[in-house]
Amino acid sequence: MLEDLIRKTRSCRRFHQDAVVDQETLIGLVNLARLSPSGENLQPLKYILSNEPQKNARIFPCLAWARHLKDWPGPVEGERPAAYIVILGDTEITRNFGVDHGIAGHSILMGAREKGLAGCMIGNLNREKLRKALNIPKRYEVLLVLAIGKPRETIYIETVGPDNDTRYWRDKDGGHHVPKRDLNDIILDL
Repeated sequence: MLEDLIRKTRSCRRFHQDAVVDQETLIGLVNLARLSPSGENLQPLKYILSNEPQKNARIFPCLAWARHLKDWPGPVEGERPAAYIVILGDTEITRNFGVDHGIAGHSILMGAREKGLAGCMIGNLNREKLRKALNIPKRYEVLLVLAIGKPRETIYIETVGPDNDTRYWRDKDGGHHVPKRDLNDIILDL
């Protein structure tokens, strides 16, 4: 059951933009992050929630989408996320956030998937542009943005081929293919 949820929790980059993700759902997802492990239990993360089209429109241009899909600039209008969760680090608690934001982000994405939603953890973003767009005080370090919405694409997990290429790709029908290394290739017997 957990393996099935993890298999379904893939980076989704095209959504049904008109399928609303309500504030209560976003708060519930952040609660999953709140309950997740935190280095030294410092809990330095803060969150900005957005499910309003005007606010989403300020966030979207700050993001880069799918580095391996060179000819794709990102989702078009109508395929953009219905919501975002911006993960911030509170520098008044610590200046070292370790992997807390990765753990929190994955908890949120798994929770979204369990609710029939999907998401994408975006670390490739213009942090200063986002800071200005959302008036984020300097005390908060912009760590990640999670795009959330009802998925509009099908994602397939495949085994990495003999060329050892791990780049994801799209087929002619828009299916998103994600190569994963074989289990025998990642466990070392030293």
